[in-house]
Amino acid sequence: MSAKIKVLLVQDVEHLGRSGELKDVSGGFGRNYLLPKGFAVLATRGQIKQAEERLSAQRRRVDAARKDAESLAARLNGVTLTFTAKVGEQDRLYGSVTSADIAEKIEQQLKIEIDRRKIELDEPIKRTGSFPVSIRLVAGVVPVVNVVVQGEGAPAVVEPVVEVA
Repeated sequence: MSAKIKVLLVQDVEHLGRSGELKDVSGGFGRNYLLPKGFAVLATRGQIKQAEERLSAQRRRVDAARKDAESLAARLNGVTLTFTAKVGEQDRLYGSVTSADIAEKIEQQLKIEIDRRKIELDEPIKRTGSFPVSIRLVAGVVPVVNVVVQGEGAPAVVEPVVEVA
């Protein structure tokens, strides 16, 4: 029976753990698979200390990003963005309002740059009305903006001319 060895994971390994974690694995698995493939290194005091420093630095970065996202969410939450578009019959737009349009309007109105991929819009908006749209900034921080689409003017309905004889 092979003795257990302590390894420090350098990369995420499926069914074993995430990068930076300290694991006890069988000697054969460690020596024959994890170490040669570069998935892990032998856990020495120096390696463990470096991993702890990396993890604490990563936590600080994540905390700072969350704080920034929360302050940004406070500015975005409840903001109303108004779009005017040409409308056809039954209040359907000739075009559509996409996540890129919403991101552009946020940048114009609030001077905040938002990546269009963070705007959760299942499909482009193709009708007039008011629509709540979520913006996924980071995990757990999702402000909602109101998108109002107004018609520029419905085409005039032309009644057929009936001549009376």
